[in-house]
Amino acid sequence: MPLFQYQALDAQGVEIKDEIEALSQKEAISKIRNMGYFPTKVAAKSGKKAAAKAGGAVAGPRRRRSTGKVKVKLVTEFARQLSTLQDAGLPILRSLRILEEQAKKGNMKRVIGYVADDIEGGSTLSEAMARHPRAFDRLFVSMVAAGETGGVLDLILARIADFMEKAQKLKARVKSAMVYPITVMCVAFLILLGLMKYVIPQFKDVLAEMVGGELNMVTQTVLGISGWIAYNYGWAWLIGVPIAFIMMTRMARKTRPGRLVLDHVRLRLPIVGQLTSKISVTRWTRTLGTLISAGVPILDALNVSRETAGNEVHANMLADVHNSIRQGDTFAGPLRNSKTVDLIVSNMVAVGEETGDLDKMLLKVADNYDEQVDVLVGSLMSLLEPIMIIVLGGIVLVIVLAVFLPMIQVITSLSAAS
Repeated sequence: MPLFQYQALDAQGVEIKDEIEALSQKEAISKIRNMGYFPTKVAAKSGKKAAAKAGGAVAGPRRRRSTGKVKVKLVTEFARQLSTLQDAGLPILRSLRILEEQAKKGNMKRVIGYVADDIEGGSTLSEAMARHPRAFDRLFVSMVAAGETGGVLDLILARIADFMEKAQKLKARVKSAMVYPITVMCVAFLILLGLMKYVIPQFKDVLAEMVGGELNMVTQTVLGISGWIAYNYGWAWLIGVPIAFIMMTRMARKTRPGRLVLDHVRLRLPIVGQLTSKISVTRWTRTLGTLISAGVPILDALNVSRETAGNEVHANMLADVHNSIRQGDTFAGPLRNSKTVDLIVSNMVAVGEETGDLDKMLLKVADNYDEQVDVLVGSLMSLLEPIMIIVLGGIVLVIVLAVFLPMIQVITSLSAAS
């Protein structure tokens, strides 16, 4: 019978190195666990080829390729399906192999296979997932670890799937709300740029000759802007400056001070600031409530929630809360003193602390703010449409006046002369 060398930890965390006979690596791991040990490394002593010949042992781990970013939708589906299989009572390794087999070719299929290989090698599910941060973030891994500890992995995976679905719906709502106004403004900008560069300059000599003297101020201003756009590379400035601003903003967001400044500015903008704040509160309260309900310690849960807040100002606030709780203070106190969130949030957190239902209160806050975000997005859309019409109508009116005022001036002078 093939011989396997293994490294394992006993109940006290002491490392043990020994050998065991088994027909396959899987059987060896099972025997080690039955002995009360936690295997960390299991390998055939005679080598992979000999072990495979000697009892049908599985070959060593597959050659790993680097995996790219995995779509959140695929990770959500994976969590939901794995939860269903676990609820049906299937072993975790078999569940993963089933999901790997049915997954379409791509990054997700490879990640599932690698996770299954790691578990077969003695790792826990959370440890195996932690090796793939581009598929499973810290929130996912922390909740899986809590589910493994509490023996409720199926329930935790279902909660993860629910959480991710709600987060994606919120993100999709905000994105879809901004697509229409951004598209309209971009198209209108390009049309106006084309008019000012190619059409309006053609009227300059005609209008000057028509009037036979000095043009009115509106016409002079429009012709001056048009000349700057057409002959002095003004069009390049109008296109280049917004692109440069976007690039500089993205570069600034890669640094913590840059993110902090930009997020401070965003929170102080009218309407947009309210929307940004409510979205951030929705994110971190839902994350924190989900983690606490899963049994994750509150200090660890706060560290994970900081990363999902999506706003550096709110992340700093959660860091202050973390430090305060570590020193023995309450959650609601530093939350209220920060003046970053509405009083309703700190009051509900205080009630949750008093009643011992902090997780439920946080999830209620998230649901409440989720509804407020829907209302605010609708209000923003209702407000943007008339603003766009007024702005574009005003620009068109100025251009039309610039062209027709000289004609009206000529007609008026001819009428006076006759």
